Amino acid sequence: MGLKRSKTLMGAVAGVLIASAAMAQVESTDPIKLTLHDWSGQLINTQIMGAILEEAGYNVEYVQADYIAQFAGLKTGDLDLAMEIWATTGQEALDEAVASGNVVNVGETGLQAIEEWWYPLYMKERCPGLPDWQALKACAAEFATAETAPLGRYVSGPVTWGGFDEERVAALDLPFEVVHAGTDAALFAELESAYQRQAPIVLWVYVPHWAPAKFEGEFVEFPPYTPECYSDPSVGINPDAAYDCGKPRGPIWKAAWAGLQDKWPHAYDIIEAYTLNNDEMSAMVADVDLNGESIEDVVNKWMDDNEDRWTAWIAR
Repeated sequence: MGLKRSKTLMGAVAGVLIASAAMAQVESTDPIKLTLHDWSGQLINTQIMGAILEEAGYNVEYVQADYIAQFAGLKTGDLDLAMEIWATTGQEALDEAVASGNVVNVGETGLQAIEEWWYPLYMKERCPGLPDWQALKACAAEFATAETAPLGRYVSGPVTWGGFDEERVAALDLPFEVVHAGTDAALFAELESAYQRQAPIVLWVYVPHWAPAKFEGEFVEFPPYTPECYSDPSVGINPDAAYDCGKPRGPIWKAAWAGLQDKWPHAYDIIEAYTLNNDEMSAMVADVDLNGESIEDVVNKWMDDNEDRWTAWIAR
């Protein structure tokens, strides 16, 4: 089922007029299946897109899916649209899927991604060589916990996010143990707790997100990413291992089943036109994660505040 949106009377009348005009352009009443994952920004992004498609007269269905494994469903058409493929962690999977001919890259969402090891600024006092990654070799004990000592503890994201942190630790010979948070919420609960206690922590932080705005800190500076660093062990500072560099940075992409454009061409045009920016996404994630607002309320507010934008996309 799609997200049901509340409106003012004037907005409801406008919405009916828009939907009535759009219904004539709906090429199929089959639901467009959008994937949902396990972090607030993706849920917001996807359900804004779903709300816009519903305003255009399309039926929408949300399907819970694994971030990387979803490409199997996108290739077969069992899933139709993934709104957040991060260049930082999903580029290889996206490129492979596009090369198969069964998935298309529908372009950038407008969001620019960073995903990397991050530490609170108070840890720099205990490990003054930071943000240079080599400081972690000398200061690993400063990041240790009772469970990992003498190794430092790095809190990674859920296993389904990918990211190659275990491979990075091995390739760079870092004396750290990688511990995966079970969920996005658990990851940032670790940060909240550690920050309040000034406890040792280095963890996976991503942008767009509220955490770098709320907490003072820095990203670790690893050797710069290159595609060859991931694919060719001979490239990089460790000639015997791949992933001896930082994570890539870049756009957050929209990916679709290759048949979507033929089955719902106007919907494809709307999806292609859709963009957000980092600041508005970070603010919406903060409203959900910090201020306790529901995804539905945040999506509805964005729709009400940005009607000129999404009606223009529908009118393409």
